[in-house]
Amino acid sequence: MRPDREETTTRTGSGRQPYSAGIQVAALIGFLVASLLVAALGGLASAANVSGWYATADKAPWSPPNGVFGPVWTILYTAMAVAAWLVWRKRTNRTRPAMAAYAIQLVLNLAWTPAFFALYPALGTPALWLGLIIILALIAAVAVTVLFFGPISRTAGLLLLPYVSWLVFAASLNWWAAVHN
Repeated sequence: MRPDREETTTRTGSGRQPYSAGIQVAALIGFLVASLLVAALGGLASAANVSGWYATADKAPWSPPNGVFGPVWTILYTAMAVAAWLVWRKRTNRTRPAMAAYAIQLVLNLAWTPAFFALYPALGTPALWLGLIIILALIAAVAVTVLFFGPISRTAGLLLLPYVSWLVFAASLNWWAAVHN
């Protein structure tokens, strides 16, 4: 294979023509909107409960102030969207399974907040254990997503690493709440 042909194949992922700039911008906006929609739905599930039952809950001694969560999640959701966009635009034969893994982790992310915050008033401590199960599955799904993203776009894989770290931290907070409430 000629070097110039190899470069073209690598650049576009599989020799396909790259997406136009307009499509790429629209896709980036779409990924950002999807992430922010998940964030907003999570915010709806937690809003009343953060100042409700969670305000008086026994929290882990290493829990940050509530005001930390919003900015951290905003950064993480933005990084997730950019990572997904970087992988999507590569158009390789590995893109579809990588995007499926991304979608699964996004659904699990969406499921955690209502399980942890909104179900607690109705179910009590079992809701916190359900939240822990979901967040552990989410950690696994994001780790798989990193493994899929990394070979397609190193930057995309790296962008998800703070997310994995934060999820492990959040799981420790979830575990404490389940054990102590």
